[in-house]
Amino acid sequence: MAVEQFVSKTLELLQEEREAEIEENRIWQENISLKDLQSKGVCLLKLQISSQSTGLYGRTVVIFEPRKHLGFTSLPSNSFGPGDIVGLYDTGGCTAASQIGTGIVTRVSQTAISVAFDDSNDGLSFDTDGLHNLLKLANDVTYKRMKNALNTLNGYRNGPAANLIDVLFGDSTPSSQTQPNEFKFFNSNLDDSQREAVSFTLSQRELAVIHGPPGTGKTTTVVEIILQAVKQGQKVLCCAPSNVAVDNLVERLAQCKAKVLRLGHPARLLESIQKHSLDAILAQSDSAGIIADIRKDMDKAFVGIKKMRERGDRVNYKREIGELRKELRTREATAIAQILKSADVVLSTNTGACHTGPLKYLPAEHFDWVVIDECAQALESSCWIALLRARKCILAGDYKQLPPTIKSQKAASKGLSLSLMERLIQMYGDSVVRMLTVQYRMNSAIMDWASKEMYQGRLTAHSSVEKHLLKDLPGVACVEETSTPLLLIDTAGCGLSEMEVTEEQSKGNQGEVDIVELHIKALTEAGVKAKDIAVIAPYNLQVDLLRQKLSARHPELEIKSVDGFQGREKEAVVLSLVRSNRKGAVGFLSEDRRINVAVTRARRHIAVVCDTQTVQNHSFLKSLIDHMTQHGEVRTAFEYIQDIAPQNYTRDPKDTKSSSSSTSTKQKVKDQPPSRTKPPQKSSTGSSANENTAGKEKHTKSSLTCLTEEEQKKNRTAEITAQVESFLKDLNQSELQFPSSFNSHDRLLVHQIAEEMGLVHESKGEGKDRCITVARPLESTPAEEPPQEEEEEEEEKEEDKVQNPQKEQLSQTALDLKSLHLERMKREQQKREENAQQKKQQNIILPAQASKKPKAAKVKSKTKTGACGIAAAAAPDEDFDTLINAVIKAERVCSFLRCKASVLMLGQLCLFCNRQYCLSHHIPEVHGCGDKAKSHARMRISKEGVLYAGSGKKDKTMDPNKKAYLQRKLDSKLKDMSTQRKPKQKENES
Repeated sequence: MAVEQFVSKTLELLQEEREAEIEENRIWQENISLKDLQSKGVCLLKLQISSQSTGLYGRTVVIFEPRKHLGFTSLPSNSFGPGDIVGLYDTGGCTAASQIGTGIVTRVSQTAISVAFDDSNDGLSFDTDGLHNLLKLANDVTYKRMKNALNTLNGYRNGPAANLIDVLFGDSTPSSQTQPNEFKFFNSNLDDSQREAVSFTLSQRELAVIHGPPGTGKTTTVVEIILQAVKQGQKVLCCAPSNVAVDNLVERLAQCKAKVLRLGHPARLLESIQKHSLDAILAQSDSAGIIADIRKDMDKAFVGIKKMRERGDRVNYKREIGELRKELRTREATAIAQILKSADVVLSTNTGACHTGPLKYLPAEHFDWVVIDECAQALESSCWIALLRARKCILAGDYKQLPPTIKSQKAASKGLSLSLMERLIQMYGDSVVRMLTVQYRMNSAIMDWASKEMYQGRLTAHSSVEKHLLKDLPGVACVEETSTPLLLIDTAGCGLSEMEVTEEQSKGNQGEVDIVELHIKALTEAGVKAKDIAVIAPYNLQVDLLRQKLSARHPELEIKSVDGFQGREKEAVVLSLVRSNRKGAVGFLSEDRRINVAVTRARRHIAVVCDTQTVQNHSFLKSLIDHMTQHGEVRTAFEYIQDIAPQNYTRDPKDTKSSSSSTSTKQKVKDQPPSRTKPPQKSSTGSSANENTAGKEKHTKSSLTCLTEEEQKKNRTAEITAQVESFLKDLNQSELQFPSSFNSHDRLLVHQIAEEMGLVHESKGEGKDRCITVARPLESTPAEEPPQEEEEEEEEKEEDKVQNPQKEQLSQTALDLKSLHLERMKREQQKREENAQQKKQQNIILPAQASKKPKAAKVKSKTKTGACGIAAAAAPDEDFDTLINAVIKAERVCSFLRCKASVLMLGQLCLFCNRQYCLSHHIPEVHGCGDKAKSHARMRISKEGVLYAGSGKKDKTMDPNKKAYLQRKLDSKLKDMSTQRKPKQKENES
């Protein structure tokens, strides 16, 4: 490719990218209110100036903070960072008319933001008592530097990079030394692929490419190459597209005692390497004292300008500032040139290596090598800023990970996203590339998928990491979450659909947020530190939802997008893929490199939360799901959500079949804790369920046949019956307590069996701790007979709560009450006779007292109880008419215990126990049908996606989408009102 053709095409694409960025900012400023801009993190409103000083190169640094006197102690959540271009405005808005100036962000904390303004703004006067707005602007500095570099490349004729340019554009082939120099490795622990890469790089004359997949020690190899170059007397310029990547190299090189110099503002650097920055070294130089004195004089002059009201005095102070600024530049330039020449390795970002920065004090032929780390993430035009300074270049990176971030999709499709590294590999192939093949990060189960899908199966795991797991970390317990490297949590068929936000391009999934929270809780309770866990989501909206849910509880937990974790690693990674829809749309999850980055951040454990039915529509994502299914543990979301109601879930009539199957499955598992065993393969509906048997959990497929379920029910009934009979034979055992691991069906069987045997059965505890105890009937004494009657009524109430169907025909009420009453009275008579015999044998009570007191108690109870007591008052030997009268009388009174309120005029029929209650007791949770109401509500939620009373705790917080809509509506109204007032103000002024 000719240089002229490349330059003209790239300049055109850069212009498109620049226009797209400007257009985006313009749309934001024109169509979005300032409050919405602040909520998006690109604007800060009503800030006050806390201090002002003079920084490096004579720039004025102003620190802005919120209005602390009004109680605003911290800045709103924002996306401002060091290096961002910002506009400073007065409180009149963020328009061109109200703009005071532009500056560069140098430091951002939770309580303040520092902005540097260039020395060209001598006329700037900051009102320390006034309020200001800051708005992030399109960064034209980077664009101008890349444009200048391309224009320089186009006219480049004679210079150190002449041969390199010919090689990089295919006009000549890369060459190597005939007799490579012998050398000794500084790092004796390098593996064979790393040693080969170092040797190959040192032998090349113009170009070498190091391809380093995740965890293969790319930085270690680059550091070794730089040290070998310094040993040979070479001057090296080392660059990377991000400050984090540059700082990482500085830290590693400093440990090896190399003379390094880091260019860039200290606010942009890691604290540990700030001592290697130009500012820090300049402060320790011989000229530091004079420079400091000049800055103090400038600060005093600024203070004097504010105090002077007369124009003449202000002019004198400005003249003095100009002279001081000139002297400051001269002395700083001399000191900086000396520092730069003494450094063996100078490090900066790609754009920081421009000829307008500190490097302008060095001659053009100063550097011998240029090393560009993470080259695959950088625009090729940004690489040329540094490449024009040396005769040899080393490119390191992984073009199978994220490409450069580009706003204009049109420009990206035309070739702007093609990195220099990828272009050269396409041009020369393996002749200029050496790939690192041993990785030192991931468990082999995590690595195998990436190796197969992205790196031709060439990666191997080092023995030190091949089998390492979370449980091997100090202080971490050995549970199932910490014993598996791969965990897939499948939400298919669970109704956890993605959020549909019409005005947001981003996506969110609240159901996956809840599951991630439960998994993080399981990991941290097992002893995994929050700082060792990363939560990654591909969408910013999901990142915000996760932060709202988790950040307060786990402050050290890192929650970012995929882009934010490039080049990072964590012991455990939880990945939420978000997308769950009927169309099977995966959006930009279809970008293979993005998923590759997300998965390969994990060292010991990766958990993927996703809807497999949706994501499997993409072949690359399907390969990940298949790999995790075959080599890892698979769980259904039903094992986590338990009593959490599905949200944002609607069903079409076509989905009735799948809905019913998933609903029935959920009913089986809703009362169980998250399973700790490996489930089977998913059924055709994409979901799986678990069955709890005798306290031992066994996972079964959701497609079990009705015959198998019926057999299991019979076997379960027989097991529980045997346990109860064994309890009755053992007279030393006062009560039998069943484990809390019983599911709802098992608890129902216990209630039924205990009722048939005439035993006392009671539910204790709530949620996971809920269990059932069975005991023998209490032995009554003369003074305790009324409580005996109350307990019998409680048993009757519990029996009705368990056995009564949800819906019965009202026309058969009288007949059903009669049969129930006769059976109950018969059992009660048998109980009384057995109690009487036991009391005679134990000589606890006299026979005469035992025969008199129950009648008196019954008469007393008859006058105090409600419908239940009235219906039970009829003796079994009375005639049929008396019984009917008793039933009719019972129907006229509220069925709640001890309530005598009439329900003839006002009453409510309960759908679950088919009884009439007054308005005070008709709510299911009040009269004892709460569990049935919750179960019924959850069933309706699964089908209709609507919350009903009894389905769970009511969420009193406003829907964020509705809140955002109302806020936009209010802002629009206020904007209209303000525009209507403007003409009136102009008329008054005229």
